Amino acid sequence: MAFKVTWLGHASFALDIDGHKVLLDPFLTGNPAASADPETIEADFILLSHGHGDHVGDAVQIAKRTGAQVISNFEICDWLHKQGVENTHAQHIGGGFHYPFGYVKLTIAHHGSMLPDGTYGGNPVGFLITSQGGKKVYFACDTGLFYTMKLYGEEGLDLAVLPIGDNYTMGPEDAFRAVNLLNPKVVIPVHYDTWDLISQDAAGWVERVKRETNTDAVLLKPGESYTVE
Repeated sequence: MAFKVTWLGHASFALDIDGHKVLLDPFLTGNPAASADPETIEADFILLSHGHGDHVGDAVQIAKRTGAQVISNFEICDWLHKQGVENTHAQHIGGGFHYPFGYVKLTIAHHGSMLPDGTYGGNPVGFLITSQGGKKVYFACDTGLFYTMKLYGEEGLDLAVLPIGDNYTMGPEDAFRAVNLLNPKVVIPVHYDTWDLISQDAAGWVERVKRETNTDAVLLKPGESYTVE
């Protein structure tokens, strides 16, 4: 039973969960850090956290090409239907559902969610994924710090993926506080350095987490992977 996490740059991921191909926020076209091609990447499922263009990205194109089921909130799923994407599953914050690759619960995210054409995109979310093998991974996605993260941490997280870029999301200090609330075994920083506006010293942040918390931290380059143990 394997849970492999590959960073595609910015906040995009390709997950291999027990052989199931799951994309998260596949922003590839126009992403200067992208490490994958939307024309060839594989997907059985696509998770969309909110409606902003740097997260919806190539989801419509990939879903139509692969037939992947898109999992998001109700408003985004309704919008996707209007774009010709037929295979969707809508959830909302606090609700979970069992998929072939595991259980997905939608979590709070403090952010916005307007879709690229100006359509209302509902509430932004994060994802708490529990694989069939029992591995728990929390993708905070685009969010500010909030104390309820402590409750997510009580689930016993094998991995947390947190934004550190500041300006649009948590910055390094709040992300560090999030690590202490979540207390995951491992944390990976994302949503930084894509553009100068969100440039950060991710290596320094990783070293601080290792030095000052009980959590290990992993610094990935776009295209690199981490396997949850």
